[in-house]
Amino acid sequence: MKACTPILILPLLMLAACGGDPPMEMGAGGTEERTTPIGEMDHSQHQAGAPTERQAVHLTPQQERALGVRYHTVGSRPLERTIRTVGRIVASESRVAEVSPKVEGFIESLRVNTTGASVRRGEPLMTVYSPALVAAQEELIIAARLASEVGEGAGSGAENARSMLEAARRRLRYWDITDGQIAELEQTGEVAKTLTLVSPVNGVVLEKNVVEGRRVAPGATLYRIADLSEVWVEGEVFERDLALIHEGMEAHIEVSAFPGEHLMALVEFVHPVMDVLSRTNRVRVALSNPGNRLKPGMFATVFFDAQVGSEALSVPLEAVIVTGERNLVFTRDDSGMLSPREVVLGVQAGDFVQVLAGLEAGEEIVAAANFLVDAESRLGTTGGTMPGMQHGAVEPVAADTTTSPSGGHVHD
Repeated sequence: MKACTPILILPLLMLAACGGDPPMEMGAGGTEERTTPIGEMDHSQHQAGAPTERQAVHLTPQQERALGVRYHTVGSRPLERTIRTVGRIVASESRVAEVSPKVEGFIESLRVNTTGASVRRGEPLMTVYSPALVAAQEELIIAARLASEVGEGAGSGAENARSMLEAARRRLRYWDITDGQIAELEQTGEVAKTLTLVSPVNGVVLEKNVVEGRRVAPGATLYRIADLSEVWVEGEVFERDLALIHEGMEAHIEVSAFPGEHLMALVEFVHPVMDVLSRTNRVRVALSNPGNRLKPGMFATVFFDAQVGSEALSVPLEAVIVTGERNLVFTRDDSGMLSPREVVLGVQAGDFVQVLAGLEAGEEIVAAANFLVDAESRLGTTGGTMPGMQHGAVEPVAADTTTSPSGGHVHD
């Protein structure tokens, strides 16, 4: 018997190699069972794990009470949303001026020597010695003396003298020499060794990049002065809220340095470019600043009261089931059937969310316990059901019982 075993195994191996039907196996009761190929087994398992479609559900009043199901009638209402962001107070760019010499020279002395100092328009800031400036002053004095000698006479000589005088004045003006300084130079006829630079605006010195004795080149920023009578509050608004922000809308501002104070301002500008990394967009609010109480660098909380719509179709936020691919609600018809319905949502406002498509006013939807209803809807397609929901489609019927001779009950 042992010698025959290889002879029986050989045909089975040949049959498997030729792609024939899989061999039979003996079951526990002695019956033959066919083995499922591995590829077919994986395919059937994949089919079993595929997502199921939701079906309509019917709940009895007892089941509704047990699950805590509540309903809501779809309607329109005014939707408002408050958008909150943290902003930072900065100096208004339109009120910032830089003091830069247009001629090469050396700083002789500083009249304003500290950052944060308040200055007035025309107030002296520093004196600069410049050989080129000295030469320009000498040219002005010579041109003024020559023009005075020829007087108001006609002729090419007088015309040339007046042209030279005007050219010398214009050259000094290009170097930010004031008309008063030029007039004084013509009157006295004395060349000043240094030039005094004055503040172009009223404001506060934000930056000072100069010390006495330093050589300065044309175009170097020596002072940065800002008028802080008006400041900006710049905040970042998330991409999802950007559609509700527009120029001219009101903004409520709170500054932690002044608790209890409520400041009002208008949105002045919405930046046209979004930050790629943070997915936010900068919004600018202009704010009056009497007494310079608001300091650049302070943080502020900004609130925007956005109007989504005066009469917007909306549903409670908790009534919506978000699956990741679509948004669903369960509608209730006249027969009490709860059916899944896909909806297109708009902007969220508090506890409600705007509905753009999928529902109409007057329809009734599930507003509470919708996740339990959704679970029963999915289990209904697989033949399963949740505990306590075995008779979800029909009312429970009381059993008809009779009394047996022994005093017990008999169930039909």
